[in-house]
Amino acid sequence: MAQLPPGIRFITSFSRDQWYRAFIFSLTFLLYASFHLSRKPISIVKGELHKHCAASHEVELNSYKEYAAQIQSAKKPSNVSQCGWEPFDKNNYKQLLGALDYSFLCAYAVGMYLSGLIGERLPIRYYLTVGMLASGLFTAMFGLGYFCNIHNLWFYIMAQIANGLVQTTGWPSVVTCIGNWFGKGRRGLIMGIWNSHTSVGNILGSLIAAYWVSTCWGLSFMVPGVIIAVMGIVCFLFLIEHPKDISCSCTLSSSSKAFLNGASRFRVPMPNLNTKETSKPQDPEVQHLLTDSENSSTSLNPSTVVTGESRHRTAAISFFGALRIPGVIEFSLCLLFAKLVSYTFLFWLPLYITNVEHLDAKRAGDLSTLFDVGGIFGGILAGLISDRLEKRASTCGMMLLLAAPTLYMFSTVSKMGLEATIVMLLISGALVNGPYALITTAVSADLGTHKSLKGNARALSTVTAIIDGTGSVGAALGPLLAGLISPSGWNNVFYMLMMADACALLFLLRLIQKELWCNADHTLMFLIKMPMFSKNKSN
Repeated sequence: MAQLPPGIRFITSFSRDQWYRAFIFSLTFLLYASFHLSRKPISIVKGELHKHCAASHEVELNSYKEYAAQIQSAKKPSNVSQCGWEPFDKNNYKQLLGALDYSFLCAYAVGMYLSGLIGERLPIRYYLTVGMLASGLFTAMFGLGYFCNIHNLWFYIMAQIANGLVQTTGWPSVVTCIGNWFGKGRRGLIMGIWNSHTSVGNILGSLIAAYWVSTCWGLSFMVPGVIIAVMGIVCFLFLIEHPKDISCSCTLSSSSKAFLNGASRFRVPMPNLNTKETSKPQDPEVQHLLTDSENSSTSLNPSTVVTGESRHRTAAISFFGALRIPGVIEFSLCLLFAKLVSYTFLFWLPLYITNVEHLDAKRAGDLSTLFDVGGIFGGILAGLISDRLEKRASTCGMMLLLAAPTLYMFSTVSKMGLEATIVMLLISGALVNGPYALITTAVSADLGTHKSLKGNARALSTVTAIIDGTGSVGAALGPLLAGLISPSGWNNVFYMLMMADACALLFLLRLIQKELWCNADHTLMFLIKMPMFSKNKSN
């Protein structure tokens, strides 16, 4: 018999369930990356919506020469004024462009609270598909203003508000799906890697938008709109909400007790002598797998098998019911301040680098991506540490505690040269985005499958929406406060960010204390059960 080729041996080395999980991991990664891809064009196109006016008396001679050199190298479209695109060509352009940002962020924050409640009452695949198609429509709608020569501010604001509302369908849906497919054992590490879709989407969105921004900025929105709409169709065709929908085995929790029946590795239920515990509903992530010999003589408890149809008949949790889950309020308020810091860097970091390092806008934008690179490693590191320690709150608290002095060092060291700025961007990105990534992914999934829910797996979408919706309030406040404080000096902005980090840590203190006391109790019980202590007790 001929030996199988290496590629076939590699494919067959993984089980059917593992291939499905890898597929869902990759699919949800690409789906949410397309959401961030469609959000990025507005930050790239701002420089085209308002240009330095050559005819203005306030413009210096050097600026005039630069502008003249630019218009000689490219033919100016007929519907673009000398100062940019009306109505953003006026002196109040900062306020108008800021209105576009805040309209999207505020709509996103408000809509997120409703999105989870709606999403739990609808199939995830349909809900996410409709949201992506609508997001593609409203993203393209903004770019349509270029081709239809629209100069009404409210047209662009309404496009941003509508897009912010429909984009709330994405995060609760993909987190719920990935939480269904991956158990709690290595959830922090897996979701830390998976959460890098945010940076991947931002980078792709920047490259796509920048390609057309100088020649036809309408395509900077139309192309990402088409991409997310196409990904919505892919979602409808291929997304599987739960492993049980295709008879895949659920990932076993690390806390579940099971015997391994030899090489067959089937889960055999432990005999339970406690009659009180037998009446409790089984963990929805646990599925009993019996051998053929046992299957003929042993019947499963109906509560241990949950089909897709029965899941949708389960009553969805209410908004206030989700708030009563232990840890939801604390992590939500913590994320509000953590996301405030992260989004302040997202919107203001390029301008800060321009002012401090005296770089042009393009180089400052390229350099600011190092903050996202550090955030990728920070999210993975936070997930890995929290899995090893089994302490989500303590991991977030440790990174927040280190983030505050790091931000102060960044404000000081970044003035010493480009090399120091690069190092501090990577470190700050890791410490700032680490807790943000962990809370929005692994922590949300943990709380959405909390033991207090007694097996109701339909709470994950609402819990995720509450946590990320509260964080989005901070995302809207951060850039606004930075814009108000920055005229008084960049140091004051960093003081504000350090205070926000301190507030985020403050809201986690109770949970951190609870984790530490729980660990101390386990250590004490272990020492009591040691033979030496047992012998002394008997004597």
